Amino acid sequence: MCLEIRFIVTMAKIMVVDDEPDIVYVVREMLKRRGYEVVGANSGEEALEKIKKEKPDLVLLDIMMPGIDGWETCKRIKEGEDTKDVLVAMLTVMDSEPNKEKSFQFSGADAHITKPLIEDKILSTVEWLLRNKAKKRD
Repeated sequence: MCLEIRFIVTMAKIMVVDDEPDIVYVVREMLKRRGYEVVGANSGEEALEKIKKEKPDLVLLDIMMPGIDGWETCKRIKEGEDTKDVLVAMLTVMDSEPNKEKSFQFSGADAHITKPLIEDKILSTVEWLLRNKAKKRD
């Protein structure tokens, strides 16, 4: 991997969205240890509000949340003129094929990561998404 892409990947800003503060905390700490800047949100509404100000490169988004669920939140991110290029990975316990299909077909998610929180799985997906985004810019 060229030095420029490695720099972009490690300097990325990631938003973690989950209605469980403990999940946000655990994932935030995991990502911070890898050098990422991390912003948290506890609802779809809060994420949509913060995304415009924070301008994350990637959003890790839970599906099952009160109010606007993760699928609808992702769909709105992908439809927004200022946010359509933000990467979104669903981070959820919902592992069935219909749920994965809804993440990609309905919401336009870039990845679907299933809980439990396995650090290697999360980090490898995050790095893969950011690396591919950086390559597309070149």
